[in-house]
Amino acid sequence: MGNALRLLYSHCCKPTTAGDSQGKDGVSALSHDLFQFDITSQVPEGLSYHVVSSKKAQANWYRKLLDAWREAKPPPKTPEEASSLVIQTLKRHQKADVKGLLAYYGLPQQSSASATTSLPQGVKFELQTLPVDTKAVPDGDTITVYVSTTDPRESLNVPRDVQSAADQRSRARAAKNYTKADELHKKIIDSGYRVLNLQNQEILARKYRIRLRGIDAPESSMPYGKEAKESWLSLFRGNVYEFLSMMKTNMAAVLVIYTAMANLFRK
Repeated sequence: MGNALRLLYSHCCKPTTAGDSQGKDGVSALSHDLFQFDITSQVPEGLSYHVVSSKKAQANWYRKLLDAWREAKPPPKTPEEASSLVIQTLKRHQKADVKGLLAYYGLPQQSSASATTSLPQGVKFELQTLPVDTKAVPDGDTITVYVSTTDPRESLNVPRDVQSAADQRSRARAAKNYTKADELHKKIIDSGYRVLNLQNQEILARKYRIRLRGIDAPESSMPYGKEAKESWLSLFRGNVYEFLSMMKTNMAAVLVIYTAMANLFRK
């Protein structure tokens, strides 16, 4: 282990639960986890609840972060410095994963040292989606996506009865009472949410229906409808995206995208 990381770990780091850490504690928790990764090659167990990539991909991040931390002179000591190191080291990785990693350690989502691109004029908010299922594309201008409720914007808005149903479903499945679990999941789905299984982790997610304004593609049953759907599907199959929207309607959380196609989504 590099002297810089050992020194920081020995002076500042006490074992913490990273998901519960904030500010300076997040720096200590990240340093502690990098120290442990250097010894065990294992990433933190709870990280998968905050990111969408596999544990194999997560291990790749930690190798890069470990090298970057070793090379930093001096190593990060403030949340802003740690956030900057993470953002710069993982800048070629999925934005949703970088945001999830920062959220896991309670680090700032943007650092003053990182260059970021401002949102297009008029955009109200962003959506960081979970991987898109091919079944979620019914035609050439509509797509259904899901956003994890661990997302800071979503976590504060989960209805109490939905969260309660999700907790009860988890206990029912643990007790192998699958009939009750299915009934609870139906209640969750009827409320506009769903429990998804990604990399063997169950994630409570909110459903959004994305429709492009200004594009009227043929329905699947109409002439050229199949071709329109396939073209639309090829953009999204299995990927994670960031959607930019100027408006959210009041009907079943439908999002209407006003931005130009080039600025519509960021992979």
